[in-house]
Amino acid sequence: MIDIHTHIGRLIYGKKFLTPASMVRFMDKNKIDKAVLLPIENPEEIDYYVTTKEILRASRRYPDRLIPFCNVDPRRSMNDGRWNPEPIIKEYIDQGCRGFGEVLANLKVNDPRMKNIFRACGKLKIPVLLHIQKYTLGLYDEIGLPYLEEVLKEFPGTSIIVHGPGFWAEMSAGDARDKYGSVAPDKKGLFGKIRKPGRIDYLLGKYPNLYGDFSAGSGYTGLSRDPEYSKGFLKRHAQQLLFGTDYLGPGQETPIIEFIRNIGLDQKTFRLVTEDNARRLLRL
Repeated sequence: MIDIHTHIGRLIYGKKFLTPASMVRFMDKNKIDKAVLLPIENPEEIDYYVTTKEILRASRRYPDRLIPFCNVDPRRSMNDGRWNPEPIIKEYIDQGCRGFGEVLANLKVNDPRMKNIFRACGKLKIPVLLHIQKYTLGLYDEIGLPYLEEVLKEFPGTSIIVHGPGFWAEMSAGDARDKYGSVAPDKKGLFGKIRKPGRIDYLLGKYPNLYGDFSAGSGYTGLSRDPEYSKGFLKRHAQQLLFGTDYLGPGQETPIIEFIRNIGLDQKTFRLVTEDNARRLLRL
C-alpha cells in the first residue's frame, strides 16, 4: 500500500510529533510500503512550519519508504497574482520531490495565485494536493465545488488531488451542512446513507485530471457512512481515488486502513486505489 497523505515534524504547540523513524514504524505496523510526506508552508492550520527542506532531509533517511512533496505559499512575493513559482518548484523536483502540497492557504480554489501553482505544476508534470474546507483553513469553495470545476477545466494537464471536509461533503446531494460546509450529522451523530450521488461523482466522471484523496476523518466519513454505495463508487472511479491516512501524531486513530481492507473490494480495484494509482501519478 502507498499512503498519499502523511505529516511529520512539530505541528501543534504542546503536542507530541512524529519523527521519520516513528512514521516508518507506523507504516510497518500497518503494512504500508511507502508514504508521501507533505510539508506545511501555509500558516492557517498549525503553529509551526514543516518546510520542504525538512521533508527532503527526512525522506533521504528512508529513500525506499518516504516520498517527498514540496510546498510554496501561493501568496509569496508581491502577492499580486503575477509571481511565477515554477523555478522554485523545479528546484525542489530536481532534489527529489514528486508532488506539490498540501495546500492549506485560505484562498478560493480559483484564485489567480492558486492558478499560478496549477499552471507551474502542470508544466512540470507533478500533481497538486489540496485541502478544501470552507471559510476556516485551507482552500475554500462553494457548495457544488464550482471553483474546483473551473480549474479542472482550465488546467486539464494538471493532476489535482483533493481532500478535506469541503470535498467529501459532496459525496451525497442535498445533505445539510454546518457553517464550515461540512456534512452536518443528525441528532444521533450519524451522517446517513447516500440518497443521491453528489458532485464528486459527477466531477470524477467528467475530469480525468481529478483525484480524490480519502484520508482523514472527512474521507473516512464520506466512504463509511454508506459502505454499500461506497463499494460501487470506489469501483466506478477506481482510476482516480487514492488511499491515505493523514497520520500526523503518535497514537492517532486511522480507521480508514481497516475500512478499505475490509469493505470487500475486488483485487483489481483494491490495488488501484491503494497502490497502482499512486505509482502512476507519482511516476514511481
